[in-house]
Parts: sequence; structure tokens; C-alpha cells
Amino acid sequence: MTLLTRWGKVLDPELVLPEYPRPQLVRDSYLNLNGRWEYAFADEEPAEYDGEIVVPFSPESALSGVGRQLRPDETLWYRRSVRLPDGFRPEGHRVLLHFGAVDQTCRVAINGREAGRHEGGYLPFAFDITELLEDGDSDGDATGTLVVEVRDPSDTGDRGWGKQKLKRGGIWYTAQSGIWQTVWVECVPEVHVERLTLVPHLDESCVEVTVHAAATDQPARVEIRANAEVVAHAETPANEPVRIPIPDVRPWSPEDPFLYEVAVELGSDRVESYVGMRSFGVGPDGNGVPRLLLNGRPYFHAGVLDQGYWSDGMYTAPSDEALVHDIATMKRLGFTMLRKHIKVEPLRWYHHCDRLGILVWQDMVNGGGPYRPEVITAPAVSPLRLGDRRHKLFGRADAASRERFRAETRETIEHLRNVVSIAVWVPFNEGWGQFDAADVAAEVRALDPTRTIDHASGWHDQGAGDLRSLHVYFRRFRVPRRRDRRVLVLSEYGGYNLRVDGHAFNDKDFGYKRYDSPGRLGAAFARLHARQIVPAIPRGLSATVYTQLSDVEDELNGLLTYDREVCKLPEDLVRSVNARLTGAG
Repeated sequence: MTLLTRWGKVLDPELVLPEYPRPQLVRDSYLNLNGRWEYAFADEEPAEYDGEIVVPFSPESALSGVGRQLRPDETLWYRRSVRLPDGFRPEGHRVLLHFGAVDQTCRVAINGREAGRHEGGYLPFAFDITELLEDGDSDGDATGTLVVEVRDPSDTGDRGWGKQKLKRGGIWYTAQSGIWQTVWVECVPEVHVERLTLVPHLDESCVEVTVHAAATDQPARVEIRANAEVVAHAETPANEPVRIPIPDVRPWSPEDPFLYEVAVELGSDRVESYVGMRSFGVGPDGNGVPRLLLNGRPYFHAGVLDQGYWSDGMYTAPSDEALVHDIATMKRLGFTMLRKHIKVEPLRWYHHCDRLGILVWQDMVNGGGPYRPEVITAPAVSPLRLGDRRHKLFGRADAASRERFRAETRETIEHLRNVVSIAVWVPFNEGWGQFDAADVAAEVRALDPTRTIDHASGWHDQGAGDLRSLHVYFRRFRVPRRRDRRVLVLSEYGGYNLRVDGHAFNDKDFGYKRYDSPGRLGAAFARLHARQIVPAIPRGLSATVYTQLSDVEDELNGLLTYDREVCKLPEDLVRSVNARLTGAG
């Protein structure tokens, strides 16, 4: 069943996701390559392509215009022509071709010559294509034929594949493939800012700035502005961290998501970014109970599980407005946090969380071999804790697979390091490809000591990280009797189902408790929180993650329907419940 969102219904294939894709590092140079491309399923690059695909929607999605599954033994080909506009490339500048994400391995060629290869379906990459372009028919322009070759083993491989399955059903969703984030081109000087690291030190009223660039003796000039007025500036050598004091610091929080603008000049290169002055941590409240801290004070995280799936675009939101809708709706309902579940979103999603003001718990993308039901399913009904150094039991017998997960975790943290709203890193969920979680948590801590860690969300707790993280669906939630130095969080619960006719993906119905009317669902939602959740807060409960933001395929347990058209619960009821959570916290 094709279930279009309101944004998908008005999608213009000639103007797809045109917004600048990297708000954390902005340049004036930008050429968007989204829109109509040629595609083909073939073993080798074909002379004739099968038809047109709308990029960046995966071929399995409705909005791609294809509706075809890429199988593990197949190759998907993309092709389009590229022409740089007159004056786009100043003399002495390099041309970079960017991909937001391609699922899962790809080879990129320009004019028949290879530009590069990439493995991993969730992180961005770029290639320098300056020497591969050909002179055009105008002074200074350049042209090329861009070909992208993609393969995707999905859940038959051992790289990160998230909640995708070739045999979908229940909590596992239709496998998607190919280009699923914006493709774009920019021009940069030979000496340019490659990336920024911006670390707020709220207690010291300063920002630590590192301007990453190829070896150069040129200093970088950094300006920090508040409401367009310069409040601090400094010159800093490239690749060296420098702390810049900020007077009269205005802290960032969900209630006041104030962002400082950051401008950096390095030679002829200029980029714009932003930073929020905030701190995360754990510590005791006035009664000595361990709590999550925001800016040095206890702060309750009233969260909702956010899968980031769309009924028409799958991994890819149909528009920037759609991304904003999800965040703004949850904030309007009184949630203070989104748990981004087993997916890395486009950078614009994180930017909207930063500027609108909502905390983010970021899951890493799981992988590994086939999962054993006794490891990943049985603990939902019968508490079970297994040691995760039994790698074969957890689908991680292959050492290379374990190292790939560690590498992708490092890359994810580096990629998202500057996101203001990310409060918690979540390396593993419910034993899915889990291994050596205590060691992985220690590595995450070394990479980023500024954030909190939920090392094993749900079950198979190895006693590490900052959080004692529980998932409770089929039984009553009770505060554990055993004392723990870590903060107690209910990182998944609820999952109450309600089918809304005309807004469901199919005739399946997966969930944890089913209701047949909005009234009964609302009464159960209110009762759950009044009897189990709110009374647990004085006893240490410091965060909750309700399942979930929207329906996804068989799962009909969303607050919103899959097409985002219907909110199943009265908004005032949800706001009232969240007010009690955050007020009690």
C-alpha cells in the first residue's frame, strides 16, 4: 500500500531537498545534484539504463519512482551529467563531490575515471574530482558524466544495517539501498577549512576551537557572534585547539536554545558555523540520588523513540519541512528529548534539534551476523543478562566485523561531535550485534568525555557507562531494589497500539498492547504514567523514552500515524503527562 505524506504528495522532482545540507559548516559554494538521475539494475554498467530515479530516495521507496528491491547479488547503477555553472570554480580552487550517505558500498566515476570508493551506509564522504572534469563550452565551466555503482548486502552482511531486513516484518523494516541523502558539489581553495571542532566549556565561559586543515602556516581568524554582534575573536594556528573566552555566557537548553554564530577565515576560505554553550553530565540531586545533569543541574529527559522512517521516502524525509514537523510536534507535546534509534540522520535534522531546542540520544547503527532470538528477544519477557565477550552468541564471531563497528562508531562521533543537542551516546541496543560493551564505552568516553554514555540499552548490561538502562514492555515497571552508582533510565517502554484506518502501511498489527479506540488508548496512556512512571521519579528514575514517535510499517504504536496525519492521543493529555514527568524531575 502506498501511503504518501502531505509533503510527498506535492514533491517536485526538479527541486528535491534543495536546502544547504551541512549547516554546521557552511560555504557560499553550493551546487545541488538531487533530482532526476538515470538508474539500472545490471551486473555491469549498461549501455542503456532502465529509466529515471528521483535522488536521494532509495529505489525501494515510493518517492524514488522505482519501487524495486536491490538484492545482495545485484548492482544498482546511477548516472547523470554534471555541469559547473560559469564562474562556479574560481581559478586555483578544487572541486569536491559530496554524498550525504549511500547504502551500502559504492564506486564513483567521472567521465569513465574512478573518483573513489566508500563502504558504510550511514556516513558522508567526498571526493576531489577537479582533475576528472572536462572543459566545457564556456570560459571557466566544466562538465562530466557522473556514474555511481552501488551494492548492498543489507542484513546478509555484517556492516551496520540498522533495522533493515530483506525479509521484513514486526520490528524489522523494509531494506532500502543506494543514495539516500543529498548529493552536492562545492569549490574550495587549495588551503581551506576541512572541518571544525567546537567544544563548549560552560564552567569556564569559553569555547575550544580547532580549525582542521591541510598543513599550512596561515593562521585562522575566528569570530563568535551573538545575534550578529561580535562578542569574541581570536587568531589560531590550524590544527591546534585554542580556547576563546565568551563574556556573559547565555547557556543553551531546550527552554532557551540560544546559539552563538561562528565565522572562520583561513586564507581566502570562509565558513560559517554555530555553537551552543551547554554541559552534560551525571551527579547527585539534593537527596543524593544520581541524576542526569544539564548545565550542572538535574534535568529530566522526557523522550520518545524516533526511528526516522517515512511512509513514502523510507530513510529519506520528503522535505526539510517534514523533518521540522516531527521535531516541532514532539516538542509541542512536551517532550524534551528524542532518542534517534539505530540511524544517523542528515545533518539538517540535527541542526533543527539544535535551533528548536530538544535533546538527542544518538544510537550507533548495529550490525554483525544473524541474531539469536534467545539473546535479543527472550530478555523482553524474562530478565536475562549475558556476558558479551561470548562473541559468537551475539553474532560477532568475526574480528573484522567487530573492528568495523568500532571504526564506524569513531566516525559517527567525529561526524556529529559539534551537534549541540546530542546529550547521550548509545553504542548498543538490546544485544543487537553487541560485543565488549564495557570496552566500547571506554573508547567512546576517551573520544568524547563531554557527553553521557548508555553502553547497552535494554538488556545484557555489562555494568559500564553512566546509565542503568531498562526496557520494559510486557511487565510492570518497578524501580530496581539493587543500588547502582549509575543513573536509572527507562530507555524504552509503552508501545501501545491503535490502528487508524486509511493511515496504516498494511493489514499487519505489531505492538505490545492493542487498543480499539482513541479513548481507551488515552486512558491506558494516562494510567501507565500515573501508576508506574511518575511515582518512580523521586526514587531515581531520570529519563523515559516512550515507544514511539510514529507508526513504522507493521508497528502501529506511534503517537502519530506513519504518514504523520493523525495524532492518536489528545495533545493536551500528552502535554499534561510530560509536564508531570519534567516537573517531578
